[in-house]
Amino acid sequence: MVGMVGSRDPGSGVRDALTSSTASELARLVREGSVTAKEVVQAHIDRIEEVDGRLNAVVVRRFEAAMAEADEADRAQERGDALGPLHGVPVTIKEQYLVADTPTTFGLPSRTSHRAERDGPLTARLREAGAIVLGKTNVSQMLIYFESDNPVYGRTNNPWALDRTPGGSSGGEAAIIAAGGSPLGLGGDLGGSIRAPAHYCGIAGLKPTSGRLSLLDTPGGVFFEQDVIVYQAGPMARSVADLGLAMSVLVSPERDALDPTVDAHAWPDFASVDVAGLHLGVFEDNGWFPASPGIRRGVRRAAAALEERGARISAFRPPPAGEALRVLLSVLSCDGLAAFRTALDGQQVDDRLKGFLMAASIPKVVRPLIAAVMGLAGLQHMALALRAVGPWTGESLRALADDVGRLQSDYLAALDAAKVDALVCPPNGLPALVHGLSDDLTVHTAGSYTSVINTLGFPAGVVPVTRVRAGEESDRPAGRGPVVRKALEVERGSAGLPVGVQVIGRPWREDVVLAVMAAVEDACRHDLDYPVTPTMVA
Repeated sequence: MVGMVGSRDPGSGVRDALTSSTASELARLVREGSVTAKEVVQAHIDRIEEVDGRLNAVVVRRFEAAMAEADEADRAQERGDALGPLHGVPVTIKEQYLVADTPTTFGLPSRTSHRAERDGPLTARLREAGAIVLGKTNVSQMLIYFESDNPVYGRTNNPWALDRTPGGSSGGEAAIIAAGGSPLGLGGDLGGSIRAPAHYCGIAGLKPTSGRLSLLDTPGGVFFEQDVIVYQAGPMARSVADLGLAMSVLVSPERDALDPTVDAHAWPDFASVDVAGLHLGVFEDNGWFPASPGIRRGVRRAAAALEERGARISAFRPPPAGEALRVLLSVLSCDGLAAFRTALDGQQVDDRLKGFLMAASIPKVVRPLIAAVMGLAGLQHMALALRAVGPWTGESLRALADDVGRLQSDYLAALDAAKVDALVCPPNGLPALVHGLSDDLTVHTAGSYTSVINTLGFPAGVVPVTRVRAGEESDRPAGRGPVVRKALEVERGSAGLPVGVQVIGRPWREDVVLAVMAAVEDACRHDLDYPVTPTMVA
């Protein structure tokens, strides 16, 4: 059953007040002396221990070290030391990233003995700002599907409904933030891996412009080794203000000048953006995968809220999604998934990876015929994936890089023609998936609303708006093939699940994205069906 079940211990009002506070609020409370860093960290550790037996979100714990760091933070404050903007604020980090003395496995059993010698640069910046790392959160194996489940750590559950996933690959982050165990986290996004979990769990998340943040927090040699379409780290939180605060800490152009993957740009202040002066394009359907009724209503609610605040709203027809999806899948599989096969050799492979690996193993000479048959059978999503999957030669990869540039130009031209500053649209075609269904409901189907933007490298964020209402779970017509069948299975019983809206900006205009998200948040957070922290899981 979807909803908020169970109850918290009586007398836990102070702890609950702390674990329902935002990172910005906690930093203020610690700074003004209303609460100590030790009290804040202990409250969040207690909350994790209360709920995580049912969620399995925080899979690497450093509670003892975190309490020691909180003690030192309080002593520093007593001494009158300079305090960073996140002083005393507990945070969690996606398992993908380097945190000193902790493993980064990507869900691979062969990497369980790995221990990072030092923090990655983004984690280091959070710590330098005063944040205290509680632990690391669960991911999908090889970070490649919209569930957080792998042979090393097992399955993470959604706090709104245990039979649903919190998404992937940053699903552990989304689950524990939504459940009140962490106010702020660091996720990563290559096809929607921040934005889909944020939508599934009713929190906020930002994927910055590609090249905005360093990639050096992820160990090399395992993840995608190409520079045509790259993932971006980004913050996840329960408030848009916290996303902006985290980004102001994470962006460091001077230091990142040493990282060739980073294009140094000053971080803009989203508080200076007047939403009333913006022209926003809105669409409910990308023409590739129809969104569920509750998600479409969420887009309309957000658009109405923005119009009430003075923004000019116009319908926008996005460029066709298929070509951007083809390019994304082709780039990510350009080596025929040889690196994946090497990493997975001799290990337990998650079932949701097997189809991707199998598609890459089909001889190219017969793929067009199989894809044509799929197309005739109405399986256009699967046909596109089969045509797109590599291997591709170096010359083909260079052509794909040119395709990315062309797609970026085409999309910007469409924005210019419509004279819009940003777009408001669905974050995904479906609410939180039932466990086990993400193999077909992935970046080239339900996730196409986010993954197209990864191909382009544009900034985009997701902010909660509403929840699926009874009676609006689905209006999807029955159809052939596993994609439609599984989509209908997800929509059944989805009443009560969170719904987010996605805001897409022009390159380097995260300030516009966050300003629009903040306006939506401010307008919708008092609605009766706005997603709030679940009181938690039976």
